[in-house]
Amino acid sequence: MSTLPACPQCQSEFTYEDGGLYICPECAHEWSAQAAETAEETTKVWRDAAGNILQDGDTVTVIKDLKLKGGGGVVKIGTKVKNIRLVDGDHDIDCKIDGFGQMGLKTEFVKKV
Repeated sequence: MSTLPACPQCQSEFTYEDGGLYICPECAHEWSAQAAETAEETTKVWRDAAGNILQDGDTVTVIKDLKLKGGGGVVKIGTKVKNIRLVDGDHDIDCKIDGFGQMGLKTEFVKKV
């Protein structure tokens, strides 16, 4: 069995070592063997506008009036948003706001309660 790491681009397990590089035969990606050894699995940390770490299920407040796309109105400053869900994508938070429904927010516009 091979103990070589899987390709970081295509996750192929058929990598091979050539000198100081690992090479993927499927996507032709090459990376340093030293970088693969020192690279640690990092998890994304979401922070609010004040720098507090956010987690799923937190309650936050909106720190700025936010206009909704499509002419749906404005989410006013101070609006509480309960039970947030953190996601990767163009918005960091999926939530449901009373009176507006399901929407996505960016962490730069909220503060943890």
